[in-house]
Amino acid sequence: MIVDLPDTTTSAISKALVKIREEGGAVALGRVLTLVIATSLGEEEEAIEAANDASREHPMRVIVLSRRPERTEEDPRLDGQIRVGGDAGASEVIVLRAYGAAASDEEGLVTSLLLPDAPVVVWWPGVAPEVPSASALGRIAQRRITDAAEHDDPVAALTMLGRNYKPGDSDFAWTRLTLWRAQLAAVLDQPPYEPVDSVCVSGAADSPSTELLAAWLRLQLEAPVELEVTSSLGSSGIHGVTMQRAAGEIRLERSQPNIATLEQPGQPTHDISLPRRSLRDCLAEELRRLDPDDLFGEVVQKGLALLEAPAEGVGSGGK
Repeated sequence: MIVDLPDTTTSAISKALVKIREEGGAVALGRVLTLVIATSLGEEEEAIEAANDASREHPMRVIVLSRRPERTEEDPRLDGQIRVGGDAGASEVIVLRAYGAAASDEEGLVTSLLLPDAPVVVWWPGVAPEVPSASALGRIAQRRITDAAEHDDPVAALTMLGRNYKPGDSDFAWTRLTLWRAQLAAVLDQPPYEPVDSVCVSGAADSPSTELLAAWLRLQLEAPVELEVTSSLGSSGIHGVTMQRAAGEIRLERSQPNIATLEQPGQPTHDISLPRRSLRDCLAEELRRLDPDDLFGEVVQKGLALLEAPAEGVGSGGK
């Protein structure tokens, strides 16, 4: 069910939501959190679709705030829309489209619509504030999700996030690494249990995930890590990781979109499923934990800095 409320107020939207529940039997019991999606006008649907899919694992209220803050000359107006039932997955979706001066008070627009006594997660699917935790929406949230890949300079955006990091911040550039990190950790958990002497991480020049993977390996292995920019037709993101140990070279390369090849000394070559993670997968994973991701905090603050340190400094910083 979709109910449109043109030229409305947040109070009228709250009343309409209560009426829909009473008359249509839609209930909000069991909602575990409020997800606030901050996006630009006209760019809401992909994020809503991802949230609807993720809501089957995390029943929630979704508040989508779409605005165009640079168009202050527009007449102030708030258009609302409520989606429940089949149009909202296992959530209830409230879409707020704010125009002109009505778009200036982000916190005021969403506060009255938050679920009482439930955690608040804010997600910026596009360009995020430079300091998410200090932004109007970030201040009311326990978790703040950004996506450095959506910025004009993704690596610079990641560096900025590390400089301004506060517990509760996270980024999809990190979430996209989960399968890579799990596979590499599994390889190193097998004999021979030798230290890694050096690492090479290759990927696209504009890939923040490649940068984060290299920072994570540098932090965890205390070994020199080389970042190699590679160009592969139609390919972006991470391309491969090579680790040197006394026993030989370990190589994990994704030569096909969803398949990686693993080569290890004395073992046959294996093809491993390593698909690119969808928006829904990344969002669902981030919503599984509402406490700060301490490892991400270490990597984005310390690991990135270690990547820029001279090679002779390896091992002196600790884990």
